[in-house]
Amino acid sequence: MSVERTFGPGELRTAVSVPSWTLGQVGRRLPLDTYIEQLWRRRHFILAESRSKIAGTAGRNLLGYGWLVLNPLLNGLGFYVIFGLILGTSRGIDNFVGFLMIGVFFFQLTMRCVTGGTQAVRSGRSMIRAFAFPRAALPITVVVREVLNFMPTFAVLAVVLAVLPPAENLTWRVVLVVPCFVLQVLFAQGCAFLLARLGHILPDISNLVNVLARFWLYASGVFFSIDRFDLVPFVQTIMKINPMYSYLEIYRNSILYGVDSPPWMWMLAAGWAFVFVIFGFLFFYRGEETYGRAE
Repeated sequence: MSVERTFGPGELRTAVSVPSWTLGQVGRRLPLDTYIEQLWRRRHFILAESRSKIAGTAGRNLLGYGWLVLNPLLNGLGFYVIFGLILGTSRGIDNFVGFLMIGVFFFQLTMRCVTGGTQAVRSGRSMIRAFAFPRAALPITVVVREVLNFMPTFAVLAVVLAVLPPAENLTWRVVLVVPCFVLQVLFAQGCAFLLARLGHILPDISNLVNVLARFWLYASGVFFSIDRFDLVPFVQTIMKINPMYSYLEIYRNSILYGVDSPPWMWMLAAGWAFVFVIFGFLFFYRGEETYGRAE
C-alpha cells in the first residue's frame, strides 16, 4: 500500500510504498508465509546474535574459548572413569572410548539445544518488547549458537579417535555423518521450538526438563550397548524408538565400525526430525502474539 505525506506549502509530496503487514497491530501474528519470509530476512541477525552470545560467554571465563575444547574432554574422561572403569559397561564393546565419546558429545549437543530452548523466550523478553521481529528467531538462535559451539568439540572428537587406539575403521560411510547431523539438528530445533513456548507458559518446566534429561541420557545408549537387554525385549524396543539412539548408532556405525545402519534406523531418524521441526515450529508460531505481553 502507499502512504502519502505532505511536508508543507510548496514542498514536494512523496509517496512511499510499505508492506501492508507493517501497519498492523504491534505483536500481531503474521500470515505463515510472511512470517517465514521475515524470518529468512533476519538470518544474518540470527548468526550475528549467536556469535555474540558465544563471545560473551567466552569473555566471562579466564580460559575463554579454551573451555569449548576442555569441557568435552573433561566430560568424556569423567564418564570413561565411571562407566568404563568402575561400572565396567565397556565389556563387549569394540573401541569403547570412541563409542563413549560419540555418545557423550552428540547427546550433549541436543541437550544444550533443549535446555537453552526452554529459556529462549524468557531470556529474550527485553528484545521482544523493544523490536518487531519473528519470535521464532530466538529458539533458532539458541540452536545455531550450540551448533557453532559444537564445531571445536567435533574437532576434539576427531583428534581423540585418530590418536587413541584402537583405530577406527574409516570407510566411505563416514560421509553419512553429514545427513545424520542435519537430521539431529532439525530434531533439536523442533524440541527448542516446542519447549520455548512451553517455557514461556510454564517457567518451572526447565527444572522438569533437567530431571527428564537424566532418564533420556540412559535410554539413549550413551554409555552401554543395547545388547545387554537381549532378555528384556521391551526395554530394547523403547530404546530403539528413542530418536537419540538412532542418531548415535548411525554416527558409530559410520565413523567407528564402517558398517551400514539398518533402513529402519534412518527412517526413524528422519521421521523424528521432520515431525518435531514442523510441529514444533507451528506450535511456537501459534503463540506468537503472547510472547510480548507483560507478565
